[in-house]
Amino acid sequence: MSHETEDDRTYLVVINNEEQYSIWLAGREIPAGWRAEGTEGRKQACLDHIDRVWTDMRPLSLRAVSAD
Repeated sequence: MSHETEDDRTYLVVINNEEQYSIWLAGREIPAGWRAEGTEGRKQACLDHIDRVWTDMRPLSLRAVSAD
């Protein structure tokens, strides 16, 4: 895909057990250890959503230790 071509494919926001976020092309099997978070749309919309909701990038296990 050319850098000048807009990516109009549909993506899913996915999350793992450590509450880390990523995007995945819709229609493809989601890798083991990840699940759909519920947001679907164009790439930039999904990335914007992740920017809004993923405010602490530390893995859940590290956040849990820090909270003790």
